[in-house]
Amino acid sequence: MQDVVLAMLAKEPAHGYELRGRMRAALGPLGETMNAGQIYVTLTRLAKAGLITSERADGLPDRPDRRVHALTPAGQERVTSWLTEVSWPKPDLTEFHLKLVAAATARLADPVALVDAQRREVMRRLRDAQRTALDRSMDPVAGLLMEGVVLRLRADLEWLEACERMWTTRKAGG
Repeated sequence: MQDVVLAMLAKEPAHGYELRGRMRAALGPLGETMNAGQIYVTLTRLAKAGLITSERADGLPDRPDRRVHALTPAGQERVTSWLTEVSWPKPDLTEFHLKLVAAATARLADPVALVDAQRREVMRRLRDAQRTALDRSMDPVAGLLMEGVVLRLRADLEWLEACERMWTTRKAGG
């Protein structure tokens, strides 16, 4: 969550309510279950870590003052590092989806290139898992786990192909 918030601040400074709205929009129906307080807890942690700064902005007559958050140079470095990370698999694909949205929105990286890097990593892991699963000396119970890993990685590859199709279409259209 911290990296997603940082990446969303890379486009422009924002207050918590705006960030929450951007994340909800990016997640569609899954965003409806997002805990509103999670954004503010994350912003507090990022400020304590020196990754963002916050300053009070005047509110409108019918709204209270708000804190506007912006990246520090250390925060920008962390966003750059996060965008190039290709760790996989993660139990929650939401973070990778938000990475693509944030990268495209803030023009930090090409989402298709990010998908391609992830695909190469998943393919490498799939080859390793398939090799291990073919080992006849493996205990059948452990073999069942390896079969599950292979199936999960194949599904992840299919999803990454769908991501590439969508982001390629968006890039061509916009």
